[in-house]
Amino acid sequence: MALNEEMELKDLLQIIRKRLGLIALITLTSLLISVIVSFFLLDEVYETSTTLMVGNTQNYQTNTIEYNDILVNQKLVNTYSEIAKSDRVLDKVIERLRLELKPDDLRKKITVASVKETEIIRITVEDTDPVFATNLANAIADVFMKEVVDIMKLDNVQVIDVAKVPEEPVKPKPLLNVAIAAVLGLMLGLGVVFLIEYLDNTIKMSEDIERYLELPVLGVIPMYDE
Repeated sequence: MALNEEMELKDLLQIIRKRLGLIALITLTSLLISVIVSFFLLDEVYETSTTLMVGNTQNYQTNTIEYNDILVNQKLVNTYSEIAKSDRVLDKVIERLRLELKPDDLRKKITVASVKETEIIRITVEDTDPVFATNLANAIADVFMKEVVDIMKLDNVQVIDVAKVPEEPVKPKPLLNVAIAAVLGLMLGLGVVFLIEYLDNTIKMSEDIERYLELPVLGVIPMYDE
């Protein structure tokens, strides 16, 4: 039976009911693949972060900061981010931690962003080793503080929160992956079933003759089991 635009809801349900086994097989296969990949193949990734205040021209006598300076420092966050991920900083981090890695390798693990358009930046590190991620984040923050003062001539750079060893991984999320796989498997199964029906142009029932050929049915030969 060919699938067309005039197909009624009962016809769709009939197609699904007829091919329910195939839909279930595709969905279960998708679920099984997701379980194997999420629980056995993907490495656990841990995330930790440290935050820093980066500013300038603080009046220590009156303990105030000019509003214009805050706006300027907010706009310089992208500059600070590039400095934190620069070879100048990462080379010294590699030397300090005695790593056999290149700056490009570390850059892939690092994310630097501002905190809600403030003067505060957050340096986030992801790695399969939670202890290494923590040491790397704190080392980057420490080296960055010294280098940004020299480069940007700042006088107010300080750590707000040091990175702590994470207890739980942030990736993968097996339950979420399984749920997504179930939905995708079901959609794929339905798509395959409807595609099969669309490509199948054979006549199976007397109603098909009346519907698609617009011819009256004069008689039906019943089938009997031997």
